[in-house]
Amino acid sequence: MKRILALALATTALAGAAAADDLRDRAAQTFKPLPSTVPAVADNPASPAKIDLGKALFFDPRLSASGVFSCYSCHNLTTGGDDNMETSVGHGWQKGPRNAPTVLNAVLNEAQFWDGRADDLKAQAKGPVQAGVEMANTPDNVVATLKSMPAYNDWFAAAFPEEVDPVSFDNMAKAIEVFEATLITPAPFDAWLNGDDAALSDQAKAGLTLFLDKGCSACHSGVNIGGHGYYPFGLVEKPGAEILPVGDKGRFAVTATADDEYVFRAAPLRNIALTAPYFHSGKVWDLKIAVQIMAESQLGEAITDTEADQLVAFLDSLTGTMPAVTLPVLPAETAATPRPTTNVLP
Repeated sequence: MKRILALALATTALAGAAAADDLRDRAAQTFKPLPSTVPAVADNPASPAKIDLGKALFFDPRLSASGVFSCYSCHNLTTGGDDNMETSVGHGWQKGPRNAPTVLNAVLNEAQFWDGRADDLKAQAKGPVQAGVEMANTPDNVVATLKSMPAYNDWFAAAFPEEVDPVSFDNMAKAIEVFEATLITPAPFDAWLNGDDAALSDQAKAGLTLFLDKGCSACHSGVNIGGHGYYPFGLVEKPGAEILPVGDKGRFAVTATADDEYVFRAAPLRNIALTAPYFHSGKVWDLKIAVQIMAESQLGEAITDTEADQLVAFLDSLTGTMPAVTLPVLPAETAATPRPTTNVLP
């Protein structure tokens, strides 16, 4: 009897191991673990001096016209890389039109912003600085501000040693890009993809199975579990106007193509449990409800309560470990530093 029981247990264990391997093999065809080193960015080689400069610029509110808002204002590294608001507040306390995406792992996205209007993080870094509802500044004023502080002149020279006049708007963006590329957050899901069976709970594995079986991975795949490809929001059934505002037509504003109305870049799902509220409108605060909305609007399915909990458990496994970031000490203003303004542009 003991031999029979032992044989049965061994058979069960083998079956469980085989099932785990089958699920991992399926997942490996759709997802990729995070790279073990910081990703290189195109045409912008990193160096310690450039990363340190980018970090200073990321935290410096003097890139804004008012001296109040920095990149960090909307991309708080202590709260998932976003600001946990429906839409961000910017210059003159204006509200922006869309929910701020996370900056964490953003270097792995195919394009930046909900509509993909920026090809990379260099282009993305320039947008908010100049947007009237965000930082409301101009390239010339940014350069004048940076050149007015001797330390920034030294830091730019160290970061861009081959350039005669290294303090420029383009180089500001390049420095921010290489800093943001360091914000990679390895998660339990990565450990599981790399062979650690204990890294995911049984409920998370059940959620991963559902994620694959029901077709969520058709849009949310790859190393960032999304962040690439453009899809209609409401592929099967459009959500209500509060969640999908009729005035925001998504990628249509970039391409002026009718087929791109209400089309958005697939959201990357890493750290999604930290970045409520959800969707470009920021109207949904509960991840489980967001999952149910996506099932109905994109897949045409009303998933059960248990299935929604399992999917959320899988999404929780995408919450990663933040790299250590030491706050920079920024240079002091000088008499030549442009003074802040709170004037709202027409």
